[in-house]
Amino acid sequence: MIAIIDYGAGNLKSIQKALEFVGEETVILEEGKNADLDKYAGLVLPGVGAFPGAMKRLKENNFVDFIEKFVVTGRPFLGVCLGMQLLFEWGFEDQKTAGLSLLKGNVIKMETDYKIPHMGWNQLEIIKNDPLFNGLPENPHFYFVHSYQLAEVTDEVLATVGYGTTVPAVIKKDNVIAFQFHPEKSGDNGIKLLENFRELL
Repeated sequence: MIAIIDYGAGNLKSIQKALEFVGEETVILEEGKNADLDKYAGLVLPGVGAFPGAMKRLKENNFVDFIEKFVVTGRPFLGVCLGMQLLFEWGFEDQKTAGLSLLKGNVIKMETDYKIPHMGWNQLEIIKNDPLFNGLPENPHFYFVHSYQLAEVTDEVLATVGYGTTVPAVIKKDNVIAFQFHPEKSGDNGIKLLENFRELL
């Protein structure tokens, strides 16, 4: 079973339906204090909204400690879009805000001459092979909606996307995985990616 964190800002139903489509049982968690870690083979942090408000709600709903304890178990943890950005040390949306610090790096506003937000389909450049990409085309397209990004291409970045600048789009460090795009809105490629995530459970 995969648990999906509900902190009042996530695209819960679409990611839930996509995971169930690939054959995974899911549950939505509304608070982390009394959640049973042992029940879940995987954990997903979705995201639509702003970094400061999202971190505030994660703290209020007792998810920060729950997430840290879950990651220590070694089971797969996935952050999507804003959920990806929250995994890093600092976010600079509206104000400097501490993130979950599961990954090193800062999240800054995109510096590009192109229109912001970066919205629509774009093509990944895979820079490190990984089982997450099994069965996908060489440069697969995914659906993006964001105005902020990881500031630099760290050692954990598996794929990037170009939008007048280089945007880290897939990150993986041990059992922590992050997508800047929305796999649940990305058609067959998104479904295949979620199938590959499920294989890690």
